[in-house]
Amino acid sequence: MIYWRLSGFYLCYFISLGALVPYWSLYLKSVGLNVTEIGELFAVLMASKVVAPNVWGWIADHTGHRMTIVRIACLLAVVVFSGVFFSHGFWWLALVMGGFGFFWNAALPQFEATTMNHLGDEAHRYSGIRLWGSVGFIVAVTTLGPVLEHHGAATLPAILCVMFALIWLSSLTVPESAAGHLPMGQQSLFSVLKRPEVFSLLLVCFLVQASHGPYYTFYTLYLEEYGYNTARIGQLWALGVVAEIVVFLFMPRLLSRYSARHLLLVTVALTSLRWVMIAWLVRYPAMVVLAQILHAASFGLYHAVAIHLIHRMFTGVHQGRGQALYSSVSFGAGGALGSIASGYLWSGLGPQSMYTLAAVTGLAALAVVYLGIRTEPAG
Repeated sequence: MIYWRLSGFYLCYFISLGALVPYWSLYLKSVGLNVTEIGELFAVLMASKVVAPNVWGWIADHTGHRMTIVRIACLLAVVVFSGVFFSHGFWWLALVMGGFGFFWNAALPQFEATTMNHLGDEAHRYSGIRLWGSVGFIVAVTTLGPVLEHHGAATLPAILCVMFALIWLSSLTVPESAAGHLPMGQQSLFSVLKRPEVFSLLLVCFLVQASHGPYYTFYTLYLEEYGYNTARIGQLWALGVVAEIVVFLFMPRLLSRYSARHLLLVTVALTSLRWVMIAWLVRYPAMVVLAQILHAASFGLYHAVAIHLIHRMFTGVHQGRGQALYSSVSFGAGGALGSIASGYLWSGLGPQSMYTLAAVTGLAALAVVYLGIRTEPAG
């Protein structure tokens, strides 16, 4: 059944993400890198999302062979990542992370487009498939926390290599036919991008993900500073993703009752509130728990609404590049800026100021939604 094949890829992909994002900073710290260097290395990984999805998206849209590209990209990602075993030097790791990111970040946007093609007129079922990615993330963060606590962060690269290999194996089960060649006779990509609501949405995505930079890069180290152990930190990461799953389950109902614009306003406002809570209430475990529950809004609701709107605005031959632009502008450019800025902010102004400025960035995104997306964008 295609549902389980699609879900299986998301499961494996986000198991690896659940190992990489929360714990990679611990590994980098263990090999002697400082917070500024860690922020820069995360920025390299994020910056690869600016280039990779667009290059591979253009190829996929003009050949129709999306799953072939996904399989090649997943395989080469494993090969390149294995370079971390050869040296712990900053510049070598930057080269490895950049090369790995170029292939790893090519896979998900094309798989998102493939999933939407499989669903056809039932695009509202996307969240029910994507939630298995969230399940995978939870499995990774809750399992690896105690493992790394006991065995140390030095075991993480080997674990990641196994997980990246599983992504490639799962890609082999998804049929290529869903990505059949698309007709080329329609308006140019530039014409789509000129529409005010399209530009505004991409700007919102950029700002929202930039505000996540301190979270994805330093949340684990930040909690360590305040006495939370690795197992507890893993549980907090998992809690956020559980909240995300709940939102995915209710997304079809939410999208049928409320406009995408209203949902976007809510999610961006709650994102800013979350960063304020993490900045100034981290000493209170109950408040940290509540802030993690808000991951339901800052990622779950945000991502589902963004995918919904991108799918409506980028149609036909532009499907792959639409998903690629969403990935590169938000998780790529926004994530890279957020990661590198957070490293300098932590070392210069302190972690509280870092998260406070993330909240201000979220408020800027809220203003863009309010002023730039007046109505529901039409496909």
